[in-house]
Amino acid sequence: MGKIRHCGADISYRWFDACARRIGSDGWETRRFENTPSGHEQLIGWLRRGKYQARVVLEATGNYGLELALALAEAEGIEVMVVNPRAARHFAEAKLQRARTDKVSAQVLCDYAERMPFEPWRPPSAERLGVRAIGRRMVALRQMCNDEKNRLHAQVVCGKSATGLVVEDLKAHIEHLQALIQALESQARVVMAQDRWLHGAYERLQTICGIGQRSALLIVAELCCLPDGLDARQWVAFAGLDPRTDTSGSSVRRPSRISRMGSVYLRSALFMPALVAMRHDPYVRRFADRLLTKGKVRIVVVVAVMRKLVHGIYGMIKNSTDFDSKKLFPDLISGQPTGESDTGRSDQAEADAITAPQRRAQDGSRARAPRKGRTRRSEPLSHPSTTLRSSNGVEAPT
Repeated sequence: MGKIRHCGADISYRWFDACARRIGSDGWETRRFENTPSGHEQLIGWLRRGKYQARVVLEATGNYGLELALALAEAEGIEVMVVNPRAARHFAEAKLQRARTDKVSAQVLCDYAERMPFEPWRPPSAERLGVRAIGRRMVALRQMCNDEKNRLHAQVVCGKSATGLVVEDLKAHIEHLQALIQALESQARVVMAQDRWLHGAYERLQTICGIGQRSALLIVAELCCLPDGLDARQWVAFAGLDPRTDTSGSSVRRPSRISRMGSVYLRSALFMPALVAMRHDPYVRRFADRLLTKGKVRIVVVVAVMRKLVHGIYGMIKNSTDFDSKKLFPDLISGQPTGESDTGRSDQAEADAITAPQRRAQDGSRARAPRKGRTRRSEPLSHPSTTLRSSNGVEAPT
C-alpha cells in the first residue's frame, strides 16, 4: 500500500470540519464542508488529491454523521472508521488537550487515525438500517402514546373540571398513535422478509418464552446493525449489561453496577421478556430462585436474567437454532450443587457484578436493621425444591 492520507471529521448539523495531515510534513490542512450530499462529494474530491489512499475517522453522532459515513464507505480508495465518542474524548484527554472547538476536534480525530489501530467500518444493508429506524420510531411513538394516556387519565379524574373537547382530542390522538404503531410494525415485517438474516432472527427470537412479535422486532432492530465477529460478551456490553467495578487498593471498594453505556433500546426491550421468563420458563425460574435465596434483590435478579437472555440469543442466532433454556443452565440439569460448576460460578459472578448488598458487612461496617414491616430479602418465586413445570409461550408487553 502506498502513502495514506489520514483525516478526521467533526460533524455538526449544518456542516462538518475536516482535518488532514499534509503528506511529507507535520502540517495540517483544515476545511469546512456543508453537511449535504454535495458537501460529501467535495470532501471525497479533496481527499483524492494526489491519488493517495485515504483513511477517515469520525465519531458516531447518529443520523448527522450516518450519511457522510455511508458516502465515504462507498467511495473508492477511502476507508472510514466510526469511533465511540467516549474513546475520542479519552484520547484527547490523554494528549492533555484542553481546548474544544470544531477545528480542534477534527485535529484530534486525525491524530487518532494516525496513532490508533484502524478498523474499517462496514455499512449495514439498507434493510437493516430501515428496520432499526422503524424500531426506534415505534419506541418513541409508544412513549408518546403512554404520555397521552396519562393525560387522559388526569382529565377523567378531574371530573367536573374536565373539558370535553380536551378529552375527545386525547382519545383521537391515542387512536392515531396506535394506528401509526401498527402500520410501522407491518412495514417492518415486510422489510425483514427481504433479508434472510433479519427474517431468521425474528422467527427464532419468538421461540424464547416471553418474547412475542413486537418484542422480537425491537430486539432484532438493535442487533441487526452490529458488526460481524463480535462475541457474546461484546453483545452484553452493547446492551449496557456488562459489570462496572470500581476498586482501588484497600480503601476504595464501591459497589459494582452495570455500565448502562450501551443501547437503552435493547435494555428496555429485554426487561419485560425477562420478567415473563422468570415466571413461566422453568429453568429461568430456578435460576432466579437460586439468586433470590442468596439474598439478591429482585431487580438484580431481573438484570442477571436479561444478561442470560443476551447470551442465549447470541448462541441461538450464531448457530441458527431455536432457543433452548436448558443450554443456559446446565448445572440445573446435571444436579450439581450450586457453585461447583463453571456455569454456577459465572452466574454468581454476574449477579455479584451488578450489585453487592452484603458487601458492607464484609467490609466491617455496621449493617442497619430493616425497618419494621419491611424486608431486604426478596421472597423466591418458588421453593428451590419445586419440581420443574412445563412452560407456555407468553407474549411480553413492551
